Amino acid sequence: MTLDLAFSTRNCWETYADQKDAEAMNDLATRYVDFLSRCKTERETIDYVVERLRAAGYTENFAHDRVYRVFKGKTVFIARKGRQPLSQGMRLIGAHADTPRLDLKQRPLQEQAGVGQAKTHYYGGIRKYQWLARPLAIHGVVVREDGTTVQVTLGEDVTEPVFTIADLLPHLAQKQSGQTVADAFEAEKLNIVMGHRPQPKPETAGDEADAKDAPEAKDPIKARVLALLHEKYAIREEDLYSAELQAVPAGPARFVGLDGSLVGGYGQDDRICVFAALEALLIAENPAAPQCVLFWDKEEIGSEGSTGAKSKFFEYCVEDLIQSWQPAARFSDVILNTRAVSADVHAALDPDWQELHEKLNAATMGHGPVFCKFTGHRGKYEANDAHPEYVGWLRGVLNERGIPWQMAELGKVDQGGGGTVAMYLAAYGMDIIDFGPAVLSMHSPFELASVADLYATRLAYTAFLER
Repeated sequence: MTLDLAFSTRNCWETYADQKDAEAMNDLATRYVDFLSRCKTERETIDYVVERLRAAGYTENFAHDRVYRVFKGKTVFIARKGRQPLSQGMRLIGAHADTPRLDLKQRPLQEQAGVGQAKTHYYGGIRKYQWLARPLAIHGVVVREDGTTVQVTLGEDVTEPVFTIADLLPHLAQKQSGQTVADAFEAEKLNIVMGHRPQPKPETAGDEADAKDAPEAKDPIKARVLALLHEKYAIREEDLYSAELQAVPAGPARFVGLDGSLVGGYGQDDRICVFAALEALLIAENPAAPQCVLFWDKEEIGSEGSTGAKSKFFEYCVEDLIQSWQPAARFSDVILNTRAVSADVHAALDPDWQELHEKLNAATMGHGPVFCKFTGHRGKYEANDAHPEYVGWLRGVLNERGIPWQMAELGKVDQGGGGTVAMYLAAYGMDIIDFGPAVLSMHSPFELASVADLYATRLAYTAFLER
């Protein structure tokens, strides 16, 4: 069998056409749709991961062979012993659990023009107009001053009302229509409609003037919103100051197309890689090297903060792992011998915007996960540039198992670019490359991914972890 064109040009649908693969592909995609529908914040994603890990026998006690550690509810470190000692390095997959969204401000509630609203501050790279005039839900946590945490989910149950951001009617949008997209949509006008009915006036036996000065009289619609929040969650307005609430698209993920060959849903950048990596870890058999899987927060805003890839959390976990598994090992030996994958999605060749891609180096949906040797922008600024020796080794891992893959860049050289967590792990000296499925409508409220690419990506991550 010749491999001249090898697996980098193979179509996943043709590769996995037999009934056994088709059934496995469908089963994986069905569970993925459920995962996307359930997990719309990084906290919900990590909760799902922990639930699966515990069911598979993972523990927080690093003395065991299968371990995990959660930090701040938003980041998780997972490790599994292999046949080789830790000092010979790990097989590491890193992905991120956060996604672009609208965060509620710390003082969110206002009332104007007969409408109660919640003010927002967008998180990550969104196109603001995509969030207007669509059903939204609110997810997150509220922490009271006594430290108790309240989980909030509003707008997902079909019996519940949803939320939205009103758009400007075309009859009054003449000026807006002549503006650039950047100028036409102001962040301070991304205000979520929370209600319209005023709070009933309180019955009072006191002075009528006192009733007029009551908060309910000044902002009765806002007062009703607060009353409803208190009725459901026993929270008050000051509790919102210590809340972490996110507006996300309401409703479940769906199969797309007459053939159901695509998955449409919110947050596939990068939860498709989180799901595929977790599935790969849980089915990988008899690994030679120790395995490590990391799901970070804050990638969409530069991997900042204590839960992002720039933090020391990874280092602390590896140090504790060494102490438990191989106390004589050196941190530098473990890290320098580690081979890693930055599991992140890639921009698919858009059929309607093909001119923004250099087609010879573009990713096509349905042709397997995508190696991106470097990200960054224009002259490879802020990029990890994977070494050819490592790229060659990875090609061999996938080709050996007949797994389709492709190699691509993120659009034409002068058109833009993007970053991932790869450069932060590369700073330790380990080999790493970006590798994940191609996605259409990336960073939109309804991204598209191929069912076949999901399946091939899970197989690819499994092959990497087992090598």
